[in-house]
Amino acid sequence: MFEGGKFSISVIIPAFNEENAVGKVIDDIPKELVDEIIVVNNNSNDNTSNVAQQAGATVLNEPVAGYGRACLKGMDYLKNIESKPDVVVFMDADYSDYPAQMIELVRPIQLDENDMVIGSRALGQRERGSMTFPQRFGNWLATFLIKVIYGFNFTDLGPFRAIRYDSLLALNMQDKTYGWTVEMQVKAIKNGLRCKEIPVNYRKRIGFSKVSGTLKGTVLAGHKIIVTIFKYL
Repeated sequence: MFEGGKFSISVIIPAFNEENAVGKVIDDIPKELVDEIIVVNNNSNDNTSNVAQQAGATVLNEPVAGYGRACLKGMDYLKNIESKPDVVVFMDADYSDYPAQMIELVRPIQLDENDMVIGSRALGQRERGSMTFPQRFGNWLATFLIKVIYGFNFTDLGPFRAIRYDSLLALNMQDKTYGWTVEMQVKAIKNGLRCKEIPVNYRKRIGFSKVSGTLKGTVLAGHKIIVTIFKYL
């Protein structure tokens, strides 16, 4: 358990044109569990920023597009505040995750059983049509390569994840685009973090996917993920 029972959580939510979803995500986060919700407005041209702010989130602006850039922006914010969190939770702004499952996600860290917990959509209940075939195949291929190369059996590169703040800093995260999640998992293995997956449920996102919803996005994401897996050999 954390010393003295202290257990503070910050949530980082990258958001690009998610005005119809981000408010629902924030509303469903268990407020008794979380100290601060940080939404990183990543070059949106809609009302994402205002909706997030009205829902009670701290809103940061990252004008250069990139999932990893948005996550790094959130981390930079945490580095500059006085009271650091014990745990950081990352999740998407499209309402495909179930924020209430955050309780299950952080519990193994709170009990000092693990340093990083990945929410696995492959192990949970997926709504029909919530993941495209390229997404499912890409996850399978990436996790297969991680198992063969690094010897750890992940089943998903799911964005819904929790990690100790000090462990996150030790990973020295660098990727600014699609390779962010796989970089974290590969570096966690190499750094000897105690990693675990738990089943999480997944539903159709609100709105249109900017990555899996386009051929270009799917190809670019897939290429970057594979490159990142081999990069840290």
